[in-house]
Amino acid sequence: MREMANDQRLEKIRQIRWSVALLLITLTMGLHLERAEAKESLRRSAIVVAVEKVSPAVVNISTTITEKVSPFFPFAGDEFFKDFFPEMFSREYRHSSLGSGVIIDGERGYIVTNHHVVAKATEIKVITSNQKEYKGRSLGSDPRSDLAVIKIDIKEKLPEAKMGDSEDLMIGETVIAIGNPFGLTHTVTTGVVSALDRSVRAEDRVYRHFIQTDASINPGNSGGPLLNIDGDVIGINTAIYQKAQGIGFAIPINKTKRIVKELLRAGEVQPPWLG
Repeated sequence: MREMANDQRLEKIRQIRWSVALLLITLTMGLHLERAEAKESLRRSAIVVAVEKVSPAVVNISTTITEKVSPFFPFAGDEFFKDFFPEMFSREYRHSSLGSGVIIDGERGYIVTNHHVVAKATEIKVITSNQKEYKGRSLGSDPRSDLAVIKIDIKEKLPEAKMGDSEDLMIGETVIAIGNPFGLTHTVTTGVVSALDRSVRAEDRVYRHFIQTDASINPGNSGGPLLNIDGDVIGINTAIYQKAQGIGFAIPINKTKRIVKELLRAGEVQPPWLG
């Protein structure tokens, strides 16, 4: 009887030891998971979340411009002389450019970009974030604001960006630029709002009410979105001011909304009448 009681006591001790060991293992695993989650949460900043939210709506735009150049030649319209002097007749020159855009209506395939990105384009190619390629066409363009709307024909809804409010911007708040500088797709840069209501002169034209930022905006970034920390589009980037070093500019989104509405309605923006 005494041996049986000892055996039962030893069995209980073994069970207690196993229970304690399992408890310690569970607690240790839980601590490791908590630490891993805490580490991930520190890396997953508001900037990361904003980029993940909007990046699928950012597109790469490439355009081709075909120009016919007719040098001065007194018999340029005569087919007889064309056989003898073909080099004196009109020639076609093709050159391409790169830019960015942001999808504002994923059901209709509407994309906002800069006027100077698509101006005079004879071909517009749009590549979405999933590397699908579409043929684009201009629905309207406004050189005074440097804004344009293009459309792509789609069979399924595309991701679209949420347009925010540029009236409550704060100097010093964090901003994020997404675009395709020099053809490097979906490049992200960050900075702050450096100034508001800036006027910039470029190509014999004065552009007003720009947002100034120190987020890098290079050729190819033009037409891409400028975001706030919540992932709302607060401006459309423009690299029209080529002399800028470490200074970027964006067209406020509230102005963009007004221009886009007019472009979709009439294809152009009529200048205001005075008098």
